[in-house]
Amino acid sequence: MGRAGRKTHTDEATRRCIATGETQPRAGLIRFVLSPDGVVTPDLSERLPGRGIWVSAQRDALKLAIQKMLFSRAAKTQATIPDGLLELVEELLLKRVIDLISLARRNGSAICGFEKTKGALISGKAVVLLQALDGSEPQKGKLRPPDGQNTHITCLKAAELGLAFGRDYVIHAALAGGGLTRSVKHDIARLAAIRGEDAIIEAKQSDNPTLKG
Repeated sequence: MGRAGRKTHTDEATRRCIATGETQPRAGLIRFVLSPDGVVTPDLSERLPGRGIWVSAQRDALKLAIQKMLFSRAAKTQATIPDGLLELVEELLLKRVIDLISLARRNGSAICGFEKTKGALISGKAVVLLQALDGSEPQKGKLRPPDGQNTHITCLKAAELGLAFGRDYVIHAALAGGGLTRSVKHDIARLAAIRGEDAIIEAKQSDNPTLKG
């Protein structure tokens, strides 16, 4: 492939955020499109038809895009921003993450529970450690995440992590390697960035002493 081909591939892999003005890999952004009636619609799977409008997967960036009506400017037409767009994006990302972890559970690459998680970490089978944001800190500190980047996921609450495993709540879980795990890490990174500090503050304010493990 010649230089032109390589350049096209690079261009396709990056997009410009309408809020920050920065160009970055698509993995760190969220795609939006306008519906036929001009409503700003999140397209997390990047499959909806229409011209993509890209915003960094950061809470402040999305807030700015909403407050400054930057979607209309990017689309060069009047765009209707639905009430609660920020919350909708968070909700959709959370659903994707829970669904992906659930799929990983069904194919045997996701397990939960303190002892099972500990065993997977010791054996080296686990490549990602998931721990509930609102779980007991001393209990969570007893497990060491695998070496590497993005191997310790802590932005899910116990009840949310529980949904992926068909339980009321889960504090400790682990993921083995594979395509599903890569997808979980991708979407959960975006979810953590959209939640920002708000999720941490909320979890501390609603500290639940029953979540021990």
